[in-house]
Amino acid sequence: MSLMSALARMEAVASGRARPVATVRHRHLAQRPFVLVPLTTAGETGAPLGALVGDDQDAPRLLVVPQPRDRDLRFTFLAELADAVLPHIESALDDVELEERKETDPETGKKVPVQAEVCADAPQLLVPNSPGVGFVRLLGRSMRFRRTAEEDPDAAYPAPPRVPLLGRWLTHYAERARVPGQSLLLPMTELLTRHWATGQSQLEDQHLGALLAWITPPEGAESGAEAALRAEIERDAAGQLVVPPAGPATDPAFDNKLLAPAVKRFDAGLPGAEEQVRELIASQLRPTWDAVWHGVELLRGLPEGERVPERWRRDRLSYTGHRDRLRAGEPPQPRRDDAVAAAQKLATREQAQARLEAQEALDDPLAMAARRLTGEAFAGEVVEVEPAFSEGKRPMPRPLVTVRTDDEPHVSEGGKVHRVLPEGGQQSAEFVAYEGPGLLTVRLVNGMGRAREPAPGTVPEKGDRVCWTLFEHAPRGGPGLPGQEDTPWTHGGPPATATVPDAPDPVTAEDLL
Repeated sequence: MSLMSALARMEAVASGRARPVATVRHRHLAQRPFVLVPLTTAGETGAPLGALVGDDQDAPRLLVVPQPRDRDLRFTFLAELADAVLPHIESALDDVELEERKETDPETGKKVPVQAEVCADAPQLLVPNSPGVGFVRLLGRSMRFRRTAEEDPDAAYPAPPRVPLLGRWLTHYAERARVPGQSLLLPMTELLTRHWATGQSQLEDQHLGALLAWITPPEGAESGAEAALRAEIERDAAGQLVVPPAGPATDPAFDNKLLAPAVKRFDAGLPGAEEQVRELIASQLRPTWDAVWHGVELLRGLPEGERVPERWRRDRLSYTGHRDRLRAGEPPQPRRDDAVAAAQKLATREQAQARLEAQEALDDPLAMAARRLTGEAFAGEVVEVEPAFSEGKRPMPRPLVTVRTDDEPHVSEGGKVHRVLPEGGQQSAEFVAYEGPGLLTVRLVNGMGRAREPAPGTVPEKGDRVCWTLFEHAPRGGPGLPGQEDTPWTHGGPPATATVPDAPDPVTAEDLL
């Protein structure tokens, strides 16, 4: 936790209200996000109990498994889930735009410009909390290997073709959710805690009702702490929570006193039993559904960060790439990545984390203030600009800029610092020396054009406010990785035999809901 976050939490405790920790919205928010609120059965990992899904707040679709131990009912639930979710996920497949990029020519080895299709948009999924993302991952794992009647006529429980297709999409979304800064699959608790700080612990912030109680306490509440406590523990006369948990787990009192007797009546075949189960599950899902949309409304009140569209473009590229793999007939994602694929994913996530931290600081003064407090940036007023030139056959401008600042950056002589130019782009400089208390001098080394005289606006003037960072604004990737056939022996060596695409992987206990 940064010093700024700790300060914001202390202010939240003192004021009784959540404090903003961002001035802009750091994640993309679709015009019509698709909300998925799942529930699972207690005592059986991943067994679905029900879900509320849809992209219209006023018209959600309720899916229920009245007897979670019945395999046929669970498979019916998955088929209904595919019918509800896939149309939204597939809605952006064919709306494309052309993008010019450079790719390596396999014959010459040179970079050549090519035009490639990129989906103009990508469907966004929202779940209430981080365990909801884990449930999406589990659903994808259990569905993408299901065999259809066309693939295996002898399959004991053949699945409709759209069930494994949804499993592959959910797996892709769940894998993408591990990339820092992505916006394809987002938990609402993570979205809210990125933009507001409460006076409770990070673990307590995973309770969506308590989190919203700090941000927007109900009328009559003296403080966010009291409202959050009521959201967590308040029960009605029947002993049921007034604010049900946001799932996917249910409250034990609800399971024991209400759900279990209703399921028994369903097993006995009593009339109206199934409808009673549906009403009970809806009563647990609807408050969370409304809470997620309330969070969406709060987030829409924040302006989008300047660099959010660039990260959303990467999400669209990811969505487009998975579309192309499906259309090419590639097999489902493997259960375990090989050494090279795992290393590539780890490197991608590390680079995305560095890029996200840099972009959030550049977009948001509050995020930049946290970096300044840790000595990773400094801001101040230009007090002197001294023209200077490099040595050599063709002298180039290398002005010396002295800045007065109250910050204490952790930089030594010759260290690189960076800033954003007024017209866009990044300019680098070398730290020269401390000229006195609060006075730092840097030498500009690029971003001034190729002429002998610097281009207008590229050199700060006396009296300007500038902000320099010790981190690069566009972090570079690491070294290249070998192909699968060149995997070193320390990481398992090359694959012994090629995997047969049509052969199903052996089924394990983890693959069945």
